[in-house]
Amino acid sequence: MKKVDFTNHARLKIDLFKKHGVEIEEDFIRKTVIEPDNIEKGYKGRLIAQKELDEGHVLRVVYEEEADKFIIITLYPGRKKRYEKD
Repeated sequence: MKKVDFTNHARLKIDLFKKHGVEIEEDFIRKTVIEPDNIEKGYKGRLIAQKELDEGHVLRVVYEEEADKFIIITLYPGRKKRYEKD
């Protein structure tokens, strides 16, 4: 299994969410990248993995994939309705 590294920015986002009462575990972030519900192409060759957080929300994780690891760039929760495909 590939290693998952977090950028300083990603760690700051995790801390910021925690301060606002939204605790997202690093294990769930890893699972989002390794076993996503959906993957989209992002900017600069980056990928966006998405996984359900709860009934109305998803976690979106922007990352880069290298031969031996995933690098988490940033992450954000979103409303499921906004990211659902028709």
